[in-house]
Amino acid sequence: MDKLWAPWRMAYVGKGEEPADRGCFFCRAWRETGKERENLLLARSGDCLVMLNRYPYSNAHLLIAPSLHLGSLEEMPPEIGAQLWNLIVFAKTALARAISPHGFNIGVNQGRVAGAGVLDHLHIHVVPRWNGDVNFMPVLAEVKIIPQALEETWEKLAPHFQGLSPFERNPAE
Repeated sequence: MDKLWAPWRMAYVGKGEEPADRGCFFCRAWRETGKERENLLLARSGDCLVMLNRYPYSNAHLLIAPSLHLGSLEEMPPEIGAQLWNLIVFAKTALARAISPHGFNIGVNQGRVAGAGVLDHLHIHVVPRWNGDVNFMPVLAEVKIIPQALEETWEKLAPHFQGLSPFERNPAE
């Protein structure tokens, strides 16, 4: 058997499951001002947020969610839906400027059978893609290679989300 070394992953493996009392990570990231880097939060904008996916499909995989703990698109107030869409467009533009991907996958997984990892807090995936980023590793070894540590990705992307007006507001309001 061949070995694939990824020692930086031990930080995630060693944590185990999130304690139940910590609650929804989207809601926690919204509330915890001053812990943006720790929560991988890139921006709060109006009633929405954008953060790095802690378990990405691809480098710089973003999650965009409303601040409201909503489980489905049907529950979304139209004004928050408009903010969410504007933030998706902004995030796609910011990623294009920061890391120059060749394309994007943007989507919503609703329901466990659709691949939703978080069932009760609606969120949108914005996944940058590059020519050649799908190689033999997922097919032969069921392994996806992420070429950059999350903290390094956060540092690279954070400046592109500064000054995110006109929707910016303090979540404590």
